[in-house]
Amino acid sequence: MLRRARVPLRVEVAVSFKRRIFTVVLFLAGIVSIAAPARATSLMRRGIESLTRDNEAIVQASVLDIHSYWNASHTFIFTDVHVRASKQMKGVPASELTFTIMGGTVDATTTLIIGGPDLAPGSEYVLFLAHTDLPGSPARLTVRDLCQGVFAVRHGRAISEAAGEPLLPDASGLADAPGGADGVTLETLAQQIHDAR
Repeated sequence: MLRRARVPLRVEVAVSFKRRIFTVVLFLAGIVSIAAPARATSLMRRGIESLTRDNEAIVQASVLDIHSYWNASHTFIFTDVHVRASKQMKGVPASELTFTIMGGTVDATTTLIIGGPDLAPGSEYVLFLAHTDLPGSPARLTVRDLCQGVFAVRHGRAISEAAGEPLLPDASGLADAPGGADGVTLETLAQQIHDAR
């Protein structure tokens, strides 16, 4: 008759504890690997020169109002932004204009574009605008460079909404948004745009 050897209780508890720890660590690693890509929008850094060159209009403007709505096929939310221009830095002058950005909120549904522009009525911005195709909506005037195409105007300074965003380095090896966290004076930005045209 074969007898089973008894394993001391301490060894069983130690093995059981190690298995639980391994399971918890594996579970947490899975959660982290799922959550990490949710914030992973990789934007290549754009300098003032490339923003100016690649956009057809640049305006300093105040946001009058915003309106979010579903596209025609009810598959995506857009937001129309109506602004009053105080200074036209590039493109055809217009006192007021409306452009469209991706994302917004309609009723209880929100479409959030990571790295997208964050515009608020009553606030002033320098906006880099171009016509491009949006989901189900061709040739719309928009901020095609997402947060890099928006500079908030505060106390005479223009601060890129991309400041603080993780940007991939450009061809020159620069990875910070133009002006960094402190931004640049409006005069400096206007001169940089003029020089790049």
